[in-house]
Amino acid sequence: MAAEDITPSTSDGAQGPVRKPSWKMIGPGIVVAATGVGAGDLVATLVAGSKFGYTLLWAAVIGCIVKIALAEATGRWHLATGRTIFDGWRSLGPWTTVYFAVYVVIWGFVYGATAMSSSALPLQALFPDVLSLKAWAIITGLVGLLFVWTNRYAIVEKIMMAFVGVMFVVVVYVAIRVSPDLGGAFAGLLPVLPSGSMIYTLGLVGGVGGTITMAAYGYWINAKGWADSGWMKMMRLDNRVAYITTGIFVVAMLIVGAELLHSSQIALATGDKGLLDLDDVLEKRFGSSTSTLFLIGFFAASFSSLVGVWHGVSLMFADFVERLRAARGLAAEAGVAPLTRGEQERSVPFRGYLLWLTFPPMALLWLDQPFALVVAYGVLGAFFMPFLAATLLWLLNSDRTPRQWRNGPLSNVLLAASCVLFLVLCVQQVRDLPW
Repeated sequence: MAAEDITPSTSDGAQGPVRKPSWKMIGPGIVVAATGVGAGDLVATLVAGSKFGYTLLWAAVIGCIVKIALAEATGRWHLATGRTIFDGWRSLGPWTTVYFAVYVVIWGFVYGATAMSSSALPLQALFPDVLSLKAWAIITGLVGLLFVWTNRYAIVEKIMMAFVGVMFVVVVYVAIRVSPDLGGAFAGLLPVLPSGSMIYTLGLVGGVGGTITMAAYGYWINAKGWADSGWMKMMRLDNRVAYITTGIFVVAMLIVGAELLHSSQIALATGDKGLLDLDDVLEKRFGSSTSTLFLIGFFAASFSSLVGVWHGVSLMFADFVERLRAARGLAAEAGVAPLTRGEQERSVPFRGYLLWLTFPPMALLWLDQPFALVVAYGVLGAFFMPFLAATLLWLLNSDRTPRQWRNGPLSNVLLAASCVLFLVLCVQQVRDLPW
């Protein structure tokens, strides 16, 4: 497949009347932020707070700024050019298609099991004598499948907004209950790197809310009906509100780790199970009602990630398949018109990837993840965020993007910094793999 030429002459059609930003229309940013913040991210933030107190609070703030820049760049590409991010990737050469094809298959297989298990943990803790962890995991996967299969983006957005509301209220409530040291929190805004904190700092900046779903943001804004540059101001408001909300959420988790765990030197289990350890601490300190409320927030964080991935990455896969068919002339030969937004959510590739995310991964609930699969998943996953940052930097500084919507100095600095940050995290993650 030859590299596709995308120039302003082919993309200037993505113009439209400027729409006035409205708080009532906020949604896609909340969806992408909620999808990116899973249980593992919460544990990582808690651990950073438990080890270093408020010292790394500044890193959480920088992480929020980085995510705003990345999501804004993704949305700007979709709105300015009228093309999807996969169109942009294809224009850079066939290597991007090969990479994404391998990535999306392996990542989806392993992530499906991870998301189902994560969503099942708080349910088993809430109802310990009802079902096993595996049974809860299968139920959450099937419920997610059924919900996304039978509903379109508008309903998905509403349920995700509800999940975010629950997550936000619960975590902020717990942060207030632990009586934060406001003086220490403000002091934590001063950039300091304590001994042994480098990896935790990089994780805070790059980890929370940073997954393949950031690339899905453009698909969600298109599903919302924002399809041209007239929606640019609305998209930017939506994106900033979403990631400022996420930033408050992350800061609240850091406060919980600093106040509840740091002073007591309480260690958490690795992975999602660390949140069950925190649940035990909360129950002993504040009683069963706070503990139960926290488990509900834990479930909201985990299941919102599952629903978001089931919908957003399936949209990306459907677009991926449609673009490949168009490039090979198969759609034209069959007389098939390009799919509309609504049709894409009912297409065979969309539903096929939904099934791929749900049923094959269930096998991993009984088996230890195959060694080779774990390594491949880890390597591909580690490379995705630097891949996204680098390709956006490339696309938005070239004639593939109309001149008025190309990167300015600030966008270039933030995207370049993101690229370097994620490359460092990538190297560290690859080094930590069980080779």
